[in-house]
Amino acid sequence: MQTSFQNKVVLITGATSGIGKVSALAFGKAGAKVVVSGRREAEGQAVVSEIKAAGGEATFVKADVAVEADVAALVAKTVVAYGRIDVAFNNAGVELTGPIVDATEADYRRVFDINVWGVIASMKHEIPVMLRQGSGVIINTSSAAGQVGMAGASVYVASKHAVEGLTKAAALEYAKQGIRVNAVAPAAIETDMVTRFTGGGSEEALNYMHNMHPVGRMGRAEEIANPVLFLASDAASFMTGTSLQVDGGYLAQ
Repeated sequence: MQTSFQNKVVLITGATSGIGKVSALAFGKAGAKVVVSGRREAEGQAVVSEIKAAGGEATFVKADVAVEADVAALVAKTVVAYGRIDVAFNNAGVELTGPIVDATEADYRRVFDINVWGVIASMKHEIPVMLRQGSGVIINTSSAAGQVGMAGASVYVASKHAVEGLTKAAALEYAKQGIRVNAVAPAAIETDMVTRFTGGGSEEALNYMHNMHPVGRMGRAEEIANPVLFLASDAASFMTGTSLQVDGGYLAQ
């Protein structure tokens, strides 16, 4: 798929590593003006430098999506810098493993503040900008765990089920106003998050993560970035309210 985002403004949260970072690089390569956001400034500035070294245009804005004031400032700074937001990839997220009987209120607050409230706050501030423009695309990072159960990760699973519902509801609210809202639902992807999810990436745990997919391996961040660019492009102009499964066959089992 040949996709150009020349002169489009793309805002990405959770863009300092993993899927967010690789997506930022891909959008930059495709001609977009990329706003890289996350909590880690050094890593964010490194992503910006990499985009610029490849001939793209980017800027970093530090923000914690769990803090609405940060999200509001992130959106405002994006508009000041570039005048609009054509694509918002609400990708920031955090994992949590462990049996439900061990879950604490603090665990719940941390996961839901980032994974759920972070998406709500992002859309809350992105959508008015897109309404003024008369167009826009939002992509939320869900998970295969947002569509099925997963033992040992109940709080995380619940948060991603919430992202699926938020995506559908927002899509219906703004379908007639030129805004498309979709989600991408990866299975296990080779990122720092999966290393943490597996307790440090033991060989036994990693083998399990590879073998849980019918294709026999985990995905790569590039294999999520490409579908994200598709969802953001005009090639997906008739898609809204959907969750695109990119899971190596996991959900087909």
